[in-house]
Amino acid sequence: MTNTPGTGRPQPVEPKADKASVRRHNLSLVLRTVHAAGETTRAAVAARVGLTRAAVSSLVEQLMESGFLVESGKTFSGQAGRPGTVLKPAGTGPAGLGAEINVDYVSVCVVDLTGADRVRLTEPLDNRAAGPARVLERAASLAARALEEAARDALHPAGVRLALPGLVSGGTVRQAPNLGWNQVAADRLFAAALTALRPGPELPVASDNEANAAALAELWFGTAGETRTFLHLTGEIGVGGAIVVDGELLRGAHGFAGEIGHMVVATEGRRCRCGSYGCLEQYAGQAALLRAAGLAPAAGEPAEPGNEPYGQWASGARPAGAAPAGVAELARRVQAGETRAVAAVEEAGRMLGLALSGAVNLLDPETVVLGGIYPRLMSRLAPAVEAELERRVVSGLWSRGTGRLRAASESADAARGAAAVVLRQVLADPLSYAP
Repeated sequence: MTNTPGTGRPQPVEPKADKASVRRHNLSLVLRTVHAAGETTRAAVAARVGLTRAAVSSLVEQLMESGFLVESGKTFSGQAGRPGTVLKPAGTGPAGLGAEINVDYVSVCVVDLTGADRVRLTEPLDNRAAGPARVLERAASLAARALEEAARDALHPAGVRLALPGLVSGGTVRQAPNLGWNQVAADRLFAAALTALRPGPELPVASDNEANAAALAELWFGTAGETRTFLHLTGEIGVGGAIVVDGELLRGAHGFAGEIGHMVVATEGRRCRCGSYGCLEQYAGQAALLRAAGLAPAAGEPAEPGNEPYGQWASGARPAGAAPAGVAELARRVQAGETRAVAAVEEAGRMLGLALSGAVNLLDPETVVLGGIYPRLMSRLAPAVEAELERRVVSGLWSRGTGRLRAASESADAARGAAAVVLRQVLADPLSYAP
């Protein structure tokens, strides 16, 4: 409320909600409740949201007619009365499409309202070797194929969310050092390429940092349980970071929070692609790890066949959780106890722990989650990280063996997180996406 000048009388700051806007809100409330439960009944929804059963039934009928909910059998509560009909989100209809563009691959996925990953396409590509427009065209081509597959399953993505390795704001990649991108209008270029490849209305396109998308995937699909405040690191060619506080991304004043890969861990250290020296990713990123282990060349040297750090997977395509051939070989050598590989991973862990200890002292998270290539290396990586955290975190809560440092869930990756952001928009206002 505000006061009208000269009168002292309070005035509303927003117009009063009419019946249509109240119903719109309640449709979202019911859909989000069913989505969160997975399976539930009208009676349980009414008890959860505080509406009458009659009101909930009316809202459920509308959501079913629009294809957001389906019924599935009966459930017995164990109490007197008739069994309730089970409600659950539909496995057809509105969906989300996420597209991760990283240095050495492009991955797209379609996620339905149940949260299931229904379509997954990945191509290994050295995206540093092509200009931004060409890379975005490749990603759009993969997205168009995913849309075709989704349509065969009666899924219709409501939009596309890009996950990009750099500073992203307002649809533009301000800077992506490992891709060599500066001031790239990613949303516009991708949307134009996708529209040229498929008939029909143009899908809305938005973008975010890939580490943010991966952290949201961990929050929504991971195995963290009730953990709502954590740091999430993604080890790829570089090192991305995201901060989740009470279930929400901490974005910072300009949307660039979490760039832990460019935290300086050696003031007179190696030159980074960002222009600085001694950044964390020069010691703990994928390229740095493979070089230290002898699985990638130093600058100007050729790679050993089969161990190229960019764009090569043992399977020929990289599904969520898979690793490039060089990383797979590194993991094999670490498990075998090969001295140089073990030393490379332990040194990366020490540098990670050095950077993370400052972040933990500053932010006080419940856990730190390591994603990307790191889960495959945890046997040697985690002890080195934990040793630094135990030594440097002042709270005393980060001693080894506490379980506060853990690997990311296999089901949580940036493409899936990006797709789920689109779904959250559908859940927030289903009427906008009704047929």
